[in-house]
Amino acid sequence: MRILMLAAAAALLSACATATPYQPAEAGARYGFQEQVIEQNRVRITFRGNTLTERETVENYLLYRAAEVTLAAGKDYFIVANRETERNTRLQSTGPTGPRFAFDYWYFSPRRGWSPWYDPFWGEPTSYREVTRYEAVAEIAMFDGEKPAGDPNAFSAREVQANLQGRIVRPEAAN
Repeated sequence: MRILMLAAAAALLSACATATPYQPAEAGARYGFQEQVIEQNRVRITFRGNTLTERETVENYLLYRAAEVTLAAGKDYFIVANRETERNTRLQSTGPTGPRFAFDYWYFSPRRGWSPWYDPFWGEPTSYREVTRYEAVAEIAMFDGEKPAGDPNAFSAREVQANLQGRIVRPEAAN
């Protein structure tokens, strides 16, 4: 039984140690893509990655989703009206969140009652690491016909989809 529990915990930890796949950010998932219709031919698209997802991947997934949304609407190209990638960086503790070996002592104080006292030799770690998450947001306008030749913000939906298809990593199907 103990081996089975350890195997399940290892599988859970290994599942958390991957970059965000190309997926919708639904109620249970914090990371992935979302879109919001603004007007008939205008959509706001967001892709949020976890700490293992590189900035380039987040931006590629955003463009790929824009191409999918454009083709699903029966349009040929899209123009990026507004695009931004936010970087969210914070410090994260690299050690356990509680006492390392769970050695704690309780003492009684007339003011506070029973309170924990932790031995400084068994206390919290002091090392931290910097973690970064990227979130890309774009507003796109979708159109029929050929894309304007001189507009660097205009993208052919079919070309974007064909060029980025090999870089899209989808979630693994559950067995």
